[in-house]
Parts: sequence; C-alpha cells; structure tokens
Amino acid sequence: MRNAFIQELASLARQHPQIALIVGDLGYSVVEPFADEFPDRFINAGVAEQNMTGLAAGMASEGYHVFTYSIANFPTFRCAEQIRNDVAYHKLPVTVVSVGGGLAYGGLGYSHHAVQDYALMRTLPNMLIAAPGDPMEVRACMRYLVAHPGPSYLRLGKAGEPNFHAQVPSVEPGQWLSVRNGEYARAILSTGAGMQIALNWLEDPRYVDCDLYSMPLWSMSTKELQGEMLHQFSEVITLEDHLLDGGFGSWLLEAKSMSAGLTCNVRPVALNPDVCGMVGSQSTLNQLGGLLP
Repeated sequence: MRNAFIQELASLARQHPQIALIVGDLGYSVVEPFADEFPDRFINAGVAEQNMTGLAAGMASEGYHVFTYSIANFPTFRCAEQIRNDVAYHKLPVTVVSVGGGLAYGGLGYSHHAVQDYALMRTLPNMLIAAPGDPMEVRACMRYLVAHPGPSYLRLGKAGEPNFHAQVPSVEPGQWLSVRNGEYARAILSTGAGMQIALNWLEDPRYVDCDLYSMPLWSMSTKELQGEMLHQFSEVITLEDHLLDGGFGSWLLEAKSMSAGLTCNVRPVALNPDVCGMVGSQSTLNQLGGLLP
C-alpha cells in the first residue's frame, strides 16, 4: 500500500502544485520518488512529530495540502494535541498518513501496534478517515482526499498487499464498496486491512452466505448514511484490525442507533485486547487476536 501511496502522491503532485510531503525521519526506500521529483515540497522534520504536525498546519494555512508520514502511532498519538487543535479544529488540509496500521509492525512490539488509532481520530470534528483495503483503494482514497482537501487520516498497510479490485474504484465517504455480492441476507463490512482478512473468512462454512463490502472512507458525519444499507440485511458483521472499543464496529453500532426501526443485527469482530502485549508477525498476532476464523 505504501508504494501505491507514494506513486499516486507523485502523480497528483504533478497536477496540484500545492501538495507537499513531510516525513518524521522515516520512509526511506519509499518516499524518494517524491523527494527527488519535488525537493521544494518535501521536508524531513526529523524525529519530532509534534513539530512536524505544527509545521504542516502552518503550511496548510498558507494554501498547501500537506501529507505527514510516519509509522503506526507516531504521527497520531505522539502529536494528538497538534492534530486536534491545529489541524482538525481549523479544518486545514492536512492528511496524516500512518503506515503499518493494525499489527503490521507487530514484531516491533506494543509501541508500533496501531490498534487504538481509529478511536482517537474518529472523535476529532471535521476528520475524515481513509482506510483502504488494497492498493487500488489507496489510489481511490488519495484522489478523493486531494479533490476534497480537509483534515484527514490515511491508514495504510505496510507492503506487499494484493489487489482485490481490477481497477481503481470510485469512493465516497460512508459508501459501502462491493467486493463480493451474492445478494445474501448477511454481509461482512470491513475497513482497511480487514478486507484481506474477510476474504479468507468467505472460505469458512460459517460465512459462505455473506456478501462482502469494504468502507475505505468514513467519518463522524457519515453515520446518518448507514441506515439504508443496514436495512437490506438481517446481519452485518464488521471486521477490523483494531480494538473493539472506539473502533469501526462501534462506529457502525452508533450509526444503527440513530436509525429507528432497524432490525439488522450488527456484530463487531475486532482484536482481542490480550494481543496488545505480545510480539510477533502480523499474521500470528491477528490469529491470536481472534481475527482468523
């Protein structure tokens, strides 16, 4: 996903001279194509994420659309106050990019587990979450974010993720993007890397009668759009590589509560909190966390 991100960012930067990239002394072997082509729009802020975010907010107030980039929790929790006060509150076009969402960096321990980031970012007013499920959705999200600049959070996987879409889809906030539609009464709705896990679920006898959807763009303001889709199903199972509290499934349960008369059962599936203190590969920790059927 990160390679698709930097390729799409460079492509968009050729069309939009206001696009800039700031990194927190990370991203080597990934960000060079952008840095080499646009040296006047690339800044390495060093290991100083709070300063990186403040700098991004200042540049955004002067007309730039700034992308800040770092690993897992570093561009979010380490500078949460700057995102809240400088970016989201002022509705500035800053996209916070977190690479290695979920347990992608599980081998580096809890400091690199991005399993509470949805909970933090989705509570910030004006913040749009972009959690693509494959590289094609990365490109789709990038195009939407640049066409609709504002406070946003782009959560990427690490590397090597397969494409599930044959071409770049059209995406809108709150939209259910169909991945497999068999017109079943049950559906799995994933966000981010949950889509890769969900495709494995469809081979399990318990889930073969499920449609599969991805939601790469969602926010506080798009809850009210969910009732129409929920009305079509008897059960919707949400799937995410994040803790249950404050995550995507909790968001959909809140959306359901806003629509009177819905009989659809919303069943969130998320990481078991016991996985937080463990160290291991992403697949191992996802399994221990209860995400594999």
